[in-house]
Amino acid sequence: MPGTSTTRCGPRDCALANESPEHHLLKLELATAARAAGFRAELEVGNEARTWRADVLVLDERDRPFMALEAQLSPMTPQDARMRTDRYAVDGVAVCWISMEKRPWERGVPSLRLAPPRNRGDAWTVRHGMARYTWASPHTVKTKAAWTHISCSLDEAIRWILQGRVHAHTGPDGTVWWTARSYVHLAIARARLEADAEAVMQEAAAEQRRQAAEQRAAATERARLAAEQRKLAAEDRRLAAQEQAHEEQQAEHERLAAFFEHAGIEAALWPAFMQLVRSASGKAVTCGEQSPAHGNGLLLYSRPRTGAAFQLAGVACPDPSALARWPADLTILVPGRAWLLHIEKAAQSPLKVAVLDPVTKHCAYERVGPRTTTLTRNPSGSGE
Repeated sequence: MPGTSTTRCGPRDCALANESPEHHLLKLELATAARAAGFRAELEVGNEARTWRADVLVLDERDRPFMALEAQLSPMTPQDARMRTDRYAVDGVAVCWISMEKRPWERGVPSLRLAPPRNRGDAWTVRHGMARYTWASPHTVKTKAAWTHISCSLDEAIRWILQGRVHAHTGPDGTVWWTARSYVHLAIARARLEADAEAVMQEAAAEQRRQAAEQRAAATERARLAAEQRKLAAEDRRLAAQEQAHEEQQAEHERLAAFFEHAGIEAALWPAFMQLVRSASGKAVTCGEQSPAHGNGLLLYSRPRTGAAFQLAGVACPDPSALARWPADLTILVPGRAWLLHIEKAAQSPLKVAVLDPVTKHCAYERVGPRTTTLTRNPSGSGE
């Protein structure tokens, strides 16, 4: 090639003197095959820079070196094979490495593995290094396709290589073999079809993930709305209960308006007073009616346990003038010390009085009688 000078070996530095008969015989076969293909081929030719020396150097119709055929029977590492191949490439020379046994470097560089003839007159046979791409019809992604190595004679392989009918091809895994461009185009078409099918599958998978995400988001939104609805319903129930309680309280206040006036209790303090009653007794307590028989006091009923009947247990704020013949087991409940003083002054028999102050939240049980102001005081509010 232009700018590339070659030189044959001289008598002193010629490698022929030290090569084995097998190596020499293989070089002659390679040169013969190249010449049979219509090319000029020379043995042991190197470049002027002495960076490479070809066992067989093939020249084109203009006497430019373009292909080196290397009979590599001695050991060589894959790194050395790649380095020596690159040295040829610097000068624009391709190379094919030929061996007779399986070698560690044959997958990484253009190569052929040969089998010698078994009988006189038989041809050298290529066992590895030439490949075709087979793809069953119809050409769809579902039909089988694969690279398969083919066997041929050495003469056919060298002719196809030198005439450009096959080229060195590097597969996806880095393996190099000789094949026709039509096979490479077929493999590329298959790869594109597989890539398109994979893209369709990935798009479908992405769409499924998107739909699943939308479904999860919709389910989350439905759950949020349901929770919100439950919250609103609970709030509605709370407000309704609150409204009902307020209405019931208003009705109770209206019902007890006369008693509040009689007792001098503000309606707003009545819930606190009843809370003190229930807390002090430790029982369920309900209000009855204002009783003229008990000095217009308000009747209070309690029950000892759930399911039991309510029984009269006390009277709130009875008129002191009605304390004559007062039942000994009936507790008098008053909202403060002023009422207690009235009761003490009018007592004609021993009385039980519970002082429950709705303002201070103070509770005290008192026993009063006609001759002693205070018989027993229990400021702890724990009862008799």
